[in-house]
Amino acid sequence: MTDDIDRRVLLAARGWLGTPYRHQGSSKGVGCDCLGLLRGIWRELRGPEPEAPGAYATTWSLRAGPDRLLAAATRHLAAIPIADARPGDVLLFRWRASAPATHCAVVDEDGRIIHAYEGAAVVSTALPRSWRGRIAGAFRFPE
Repeated sequence: MTDDIDRRVLLAARGWLGTPYRHQGSSKGVGCDCLGLLRGIWRELRGPEPEAPGAYATTWSLRAGPDRLLAAATRHLAAIPIADARPGDVLLFRWRASAPATHCAVVDEDGRIIHAYEGAAVVSTALPRSWRGRIAGAFRFPE
């Protein structure tokens, strides 16, 4: 059973399904990337964003360096154990052990995630087994 904030996050995330993928975008129905999806959900539920993400290249996942996404999530969302993640919570992913987290998704029901899929749109897909070991953190939106 999810609480009210999880239900609201999940409902908001589902409202973004079909939004085209656009690097650094955060406009529902117009275009967004994975971070833009979370930014848009934040604005729908909480109002103005607490900080601007700054520019980031499409290749940022290929580099080492500061874990900016994880640090921002820690500042603005509530960290939870990965095993406790439920629909409406946020997962961050890193593609290599030494790399920063560079992808985020909202947990959907039935083992699925809602995320902006590069080259496509915001979709609800099964959480691939290969991605489960790449989860860098789990978070819950604040009330």
